[in-house]
Amino acid sequence: MTDTPMDAANAAAGSVYWKRNLTISLIGSFTTIVAMTLLLPFLPLYVEELGVSDHAAIVQWSGIAYGATFFAAAFVAPLWGRLGDIYGRKLMLVRASLGMTIAISLMGMAGDVWQLVALRLFVGLAGGYSSGSMVLVATQTPKDRSAWALGMLSSGIMAGNLVGPLIGGVLPPIIGIRGTFLAAGGIIFLAFLATAFLIKEEKSPSRKQAAKASGGWSSIPDKGPVIAMLLTGMLLMLANMSIEPIITVYVAQLAKVQSQVTMISGVVMSAAALGSILSASRLGKLADRIGHWPVIAGALAVAAVLLIPQAFVTSSWQLIILRFLMGIALGGLLPCISAVIRHSVPDSAAGSILGLSVSSQYVGQVAGPVLGGFVGGHIGMPSVFLGTCVLLAGGAVFTWIVKPKDEN
Repeated sequence: MTDTPMDAANAAAGSVYWKRNLTISLIGSFTTIVAMTLLLPFLPLYVEELGVSDHAAIVQWSGIAYGATFFAAAFVAPLWGRLGDIYGRKLMLVRASLGMTIAISLMGMAGDVWQLVALRLFVGLAGGYSSGSMVLVATQTPKDRSAWALGMLSSGIMAGNLVGPLIGGVLPPIIGIRGTFLAAGGIIFLAFLATAFLIKEEKSPSRKQAAKASGGWSSIPDKGPVIAMLLTGMLLMLANMSIEPIITVYVAQLAKVQSQVTMISGVVMSAAALGSILSASRLGKLADRIGHWPVIAGALAVAAVLLIPQAFVTSSWQLIILRFLMGIALGGLLPCISAVIRHSVPDSAAGSILGLSVSSQYVGQVAGPVLGGFVGGHIGMPSVFLGTCVLLAGGAVFTWIVKPKDEN
C-alpha cells in the first residue's frame, strides 16, 4: 500500500511548520550530541574512578562503554523509524530526549563500570534524537528544499561532535565528572521540553494506515537507489573512521616537537569536521538545484583524489589542510543521501528506511577503525589512505552508474 495522492502532494509541499521544526531539531540535535560526546576526554578517568585499576583494563572498558551506544543504536534505528512512521516522528524525538535525559543523568550516579556500560547501552536503545530529527526534517520539509535543510541539520550535528569534547575537557575540573553528567542531563531535558512544546507535526491518518499495512521495504517501488544510498552511507563512515586510529601515530612521524603530537592530532581530526560543518548546507543547496546524484558522485571523487597526497605529506600543516578540504568535499554527502532516500520511498516508509540508513552508517563507523587499524599496523599507514581512496573512487563510479536516468 502506498501513499494517497493527497499525501504525496503534502510531502512535496512540506509542512507549514517546517522552518520551526528545522530550528528546534537543529538546536536539539546539537545539544544532545554535545551531551553525548563531552564524556570522551574524561571517560577513562571515570572508568578508573569506578574501580578499574589496571591500565589495559581501563582502556578496554573505556572502549566497551563508548562503543556500546553505537552498537545498540544500530539495531534499533529501523524499529524507531518504523514506529515513527506509524505513531508520529515528533513522538520519537520526545521519547529519545526523555530517555537520554534519564540515562545520562544516571551515569553520574553509577557505582561500578557495569552500570556505566548498561546505561550507555540504554542510551543507544532509547536515544537517536539526531537520527530522528533527520527523519522529521526530511519528511516535513518541501522536497525542493530538503537537501539544504538536511545540510543545515548535519552542520548542527557535526558542530555538536566538535564542541562536545571541548566542553568535556573544561567542565570536570570545575564541577566534577559526576556533576558534568548531571549538567549534560539537564541540557538534554531542555531539548526535551523544546521538542514537546514547540515542534508541530501535522497528522496524516492515511500515512499511518499505509505504514501499518506495508512492511516498509516492500512498499518501495524502485529499490535500486535506496540500496545504493545505504551502501554509500556505509562507505562514507568507513572512509571517515578508517583514518581515525592512525592519525596520532601518523602525526608523531611528521611532528618535529613530540610534545605537540596530541594537540596537532586534535587539530587534524577537527579540521575535517570543521570543513564539513562549513560545506554541508551549501552542498545541500547545490544538490537541490542541480540534483543529488551528481553532488554525491562528485564529492566521493574529489575526496578520493584528496586522499592520495595525504599518504605522502611531509609536515603536519599539509595534513591539516588536506583533511579540511576533504571535510568540505564530504560535508554534503549525508544530507544528499537522506534526501535521495526521502525522494525514493513513500512517506509511509520514510522513517523505517532512513532508520535503516542510520544502521548502515553505524556499520561503517564500527568497521572503519577496525580495518584502518589492521591495514595501518600490518601494511603501513600510507596504505590506509590509498586503500580508502580506492574505495571512495569505486563508490563514485558506482553511484554514477546506478543513478536514475531522469537525474542530472
